[in-house]
Amino acid sequence: MRINIWTIFPEFFEGPLATSILGRAAVAELVEYRLVDLRQYTHDRHRTVDDEPYGGGAGMVMKPEPFFEANDDQRPAGPIVLLTPRGKLFDHSAAVRYSVAEELTLLCGHYKGVDERVASGIATEEVSVGDYVLSGGEPAALIVVDAVVRLLPGSLGDHESAASDSFYDGWLAPPVYTRPAEYRGLEVPEVLRSGDHARITEWRQQQAESATRSRRPELWRAREEQQAEE
Repeated sequence: MRINIWTIFPEFFEGPLATSILGRAAVAELVEYRLVDLRQYTHDRHRTVDDEPYGGGAGMVMKPEPFFEANDDQRPAGPIVLLTPRGKLFDHSAAVRYSVAEELTLLCGHYKGVDERVASGIATEEVSVGDYVLSGGEPAALIVVDAVVRLLPGSLGDHESAASDSFYDGWLAPPVYTRPAEYRGLEVPEVLRSGDHARITEWRQQQAESATRSRRPELWRAREEQQAEE
């Protein structure tokens, strides 16, 4: 898989993309990261990528030209995702959809936003990582990359590790414990130390359902509706 990231701060990604799962996946040639500096597609000595908004108002807006010229030069295939608070909320199903594509391109905005012609003329979709505003699209892009790359076959030590994560099957993950069995008066539940795998599986399912129902009722309702349809 190839992941293209268009940004005015390519140095932002150099450390994270070489670290942990993201770095190991690249070394194993499961993914190729291509950082595109949008300032390379400017034509003035200041390498200007922003300008004042039409209609007035505070803040600066990223110009369309660098994005369009990068698109002409790079000719990306697959999803072209503009990261913006105005986009559809990024979730596990989107990560799965991106992970089966051969190529994914992420467009990082900055300042007050990106000229709307980039959204309508280049991006195939707009995505938000949450109901809050970041200083730029770069942190959001890293979230998307991390969620996608860990789903690539071979990125994790085993598939079961991903299959037991939150959202994989619609539930939040159950609580997890490791040694020691008792620490500062806090004990690991007896069932997890019992060796009874049937009881453990049942306990984990109950805990997953309980956490989902109390913490994310909208996920619980969606799961109930899905089961009713089935």
